[in-house]
Amino acid sequence: MKTLLRTLLYLSLIVWLGAEIFFPVVAAITFGTLHADAHTAGTIVGALLRILHVTGLVCGMVALALLALAPAWGIYKPKSVLAPMALAVLMVICTAYSQYVIIPAMERDRIAAGGAIDTSDATNPQTIDFNKLHNRSEDVEMAILFFGLVTVVLVARAESV
Repeated sequence: MKTLLRTLLYLSLIVWLGAEIFFPVVAAITFGTLHADAHTAGTIVGALLRILHVTGLVCGMVALALLALAPAWGIYKPKSVLAPMALAVLMVICTAYSQYVIIPAMERDRIAAGGAIDTSDATNPQTIDFNKLHNRSEDVEMAILFFGLVTVVLVARAESV
């Protein structure tokens, strides 16, 4: 039973972090292939980002549940799961922030800029805000990846504590 629960915990972290790691590759290929039509590429990447976020939220909830129950099941000592749980909570918060705050704001800016951000004036306030939000989104995704990698290290360390 312990092996199954640890496997599920690691699987949830692997799926989430794997998606976070490979998302930029998929985005780069999409924009490289559709460089003449940035609007279509952005639409595809936006849809994939929403899938990434749903995947992250589900995996995060699974990981949090397993980490919370692990001490009761004798898998880890209670103190050893506190830091991984805190980081997993931060990852979930960052994912939700990106999905429910940043993406809708970017969509509002895109629509206000005329529907296609790549054809709008670079000095347009909506375009400027869109680009600012896009950079913030990248920073948030990098934070999620960093927190996730540290979480994996701390969970692996909990095995030996």
